[in-house]
Amino acid sequence: MRVGLLYSRIRKDEKLLLGELRERGHEVTKIDVRDHQFGLEEGPDELTECDVVVDRCLATSRSLYATKFCEAYGVPVVNDPATAETCADKVKNSLALSSAGVPTPNTDVAFTKESAIESIEAFGYPCVLKPVVGSWGRLMAKVDSRSAAEAILEHKATLGHYEHKVFYVQEFVEKPGRDIRVLATDGEPVAAMVRSSDHWLTNAAKGAETEAFELDAEAEELVAAASDAVGGGLLGVDLMEVGDSEAASAPEEPSGDAAEPRDASYTVHEVNHTVEFKALNDAVDVDVPGAVVDWLEAKAGAKQEVVA
Repeated sequence: MRVGLLYSRIRKDEKLLLGELRERGHEVTKIDVRDHQFGLEEGPDELTECDVVVDRCLATSRSLYATKFCEAYGVPVVNDPATAETCADKVKNSLALSSAGVPTPNTDVAFTKESAIESIEAFGYPCVLKPVVGSWGRLMAKVDSRSAAEAILEHKATLGHYEHKVFYVQEFVEKPGRDIRVLATDGEPVAAMVRSSDHWLTNAAKGAETEAFELDAEAEELVAAASDAVGGGLLGVDLMEVGDSEAASAPEEPSGDAAEPRDASYTVHEVNHTVEFKALNDAVDVDVPGAVVDWLEAKAGAKQEVVA
């Protein structure tokens, strides 16, 4: 198959994927989005001639727009723009999980410093302030007091970009010094690891120690539900273990057609659409890039059958 790789920087993750694809004899085209123009009706030949395209853009904005153009050109892309748009925005991510009845930390969104303070005081200290767009644990703050809350909110309000004036306030979940990263393909777990740290942030990008983790049936069910909630695809689902179900429930009275919350031993705090897997590959016995390419081959094969 002809596989396109959208990128702006080739990291170890992309090298693992490219190596596996080439080893299997697939024709691979690297498409540096910085070097191309995407027209409304016509795109780069390197892109439109592909059987499937894998989005590995580092910048969220490039990822969102490049996948939109792939969809417009009729080129299958992983992940599709709807999934990317949901996962790239923490508000949309949380709403999707909550609406599907997936346990996720209680969250408020406020648009002024005054209303954000009210949410923070209601949650109590500590609580967490997050940017609505971002990764690797950047610009996240654990808020331990009202004076700290006021200072952080004032700082965010003066940063200029409108996204910083959307205050995403979340309860602080007392996890056991670790969280769980699961790589999944359309809800099917490929492998999982725990990321452990003395710091409250347990991102591998911030130096957390990693080791393989065996998912139980409940965790597998939540991974599948979380994947479905955001539209499926190649995803990183992040779970935290919790001591009781109340700390990991969807809103008690979901609006509209939202599903009822379920009791759980885990809370799903995020689903990632351009998931990194190099640390996971080093931590587990599973051939992670091999499993990803297996899935890509299956998707491309299904698409070719439909066309035929």
